[in-house]
Amino acid sequence: MGDNSAEATIFPLMLPIAFSVPRRFFVAALIPILASCSKPPPAPAPAAAPVSVAVAAHKAMPDLLAAVGTVEAINSVAVKSRVDGQLLESHVRDGDEVKAGALLFKIDPRPAQAALAQANAALAKDQAARELARAQVDRYAPVATKGFISADQMQQYRTAYEAAVAAVKVDQANLAAAQLNLGYTDIAAPFAGRAGRILVQPGNLVKANDTNALLTINQIAPIFVNFAVPGAYVDRVRSAQARGALHVTARVEGVKTLQTGELAFVDNAVDPATNTIKLRAQFANADESLWPGQFVSIALTLGSETDAVVVPDAAVKAGPNGNYVFVVKADKKAEQRAVSVARSVAGESAIAKGLDAGETVVVDGQSRLVDGAPVRVAETQATNASGATTGDAAVAR
Repeated sequence: MGDNSAEATIFPLMLPIAFSVPRRFFVAALIPILASCSKPPPAPAPAAAPVSVAVAAHKAMPDLLAAVGTVEAINSVAVKSRVDGQLLESHVRDGDEVKAGALLFKIDPRPAQAALAQANAALAKDQAARELARAQVDRYAPVATKGFISADQMQQYRTAYEAAVAAVKVDQANLAAAQLNLGYTDIAAPFAGRAGRILVQPGNLVKANDTNALLTINQIAPIFVNFAVPGAYVDRVRSAQARGALHVTARVEGVKTLQTGELAFVDNAVDPATNTIKLRAQFANADESLWPGQFVSIALTLGSETDAVVVPDAAVKAGPNGNYVFVVKADKKAEQRAVSVARSVAGESAIAKGLDAGETVVVDGQSRLVDGAPVRVAETQATNASGATTGDAAVAR
């Protein structure tokens, strides 16, 4: 009771004092008190983002050019008849593998045989006429020297003999042509290859050098692949070719095995319409995995960089200002760093600038990172032990 009475006595005494203090001093005294009451609690530190990382390494990196190629048969022929006649026999089926010189079709030979017999008869007739003309020249030559026949008559005998000799030569040429036409009634494969679909069946009449072929034969092994690279690479290709044969790999989509061949041809001009230069590679194609008309992925090896800084492709991201990687620093924080990629081969990128060997880069989890964000390494991936390509390649950027 005593305490309450004391407060009641003191409080009225303080009121005049409080109201006697200027208002600005009173407000100034209240501001720190109100500010301390409204200050929010400190925000918690951001959680470390889990990431997978890999270590940039020095390794050999092949210098490759990638392109899309078209498979083309080295030899392709549309088989046609050279003579008119009826197609009697077909000794090949659709899609057969044929050998060089193998009989494919047989045309009725009887008209050609009759023409050959006629040519033989004409030759025999003209040969007999030639012998008679020679005998006349031999008989009348001594008489002419003695003046018993005129020189003009003797010249007629010699002219008749020379005409008979010429007639025999014509008959011999006609006989050779008849024999050739008879040989054309048997149509053989000009080279080993794969037959296409039979387009004319036995019983039909065929014409010499008709528009429609009997079938088409393509040589499958070896085989060509045509492709093109930007014209800016002409010097690199020619310089590499001067050092030796250039290896080329071809991959068919969906097929794991690779075909390995060599560059066989570089065109002598850059196509101004596309600013590309045409190249051709030759492949043994022993297993016939390359087929004419196919599109294949081509990788042309120009050389090898022995000491490139290599990271997995997944570590490199594309941003508005170019390629970048996240580097994990010693304090477990991510640093976003711009890099220049020389080329990508077999799932690995060669870094031309911006990264050193031994630095750790993020390969998974970049979407959760910003520059300076803390990270927690969940997995460390190892780069391949060898820089040799397995065939997948990208053009150097």
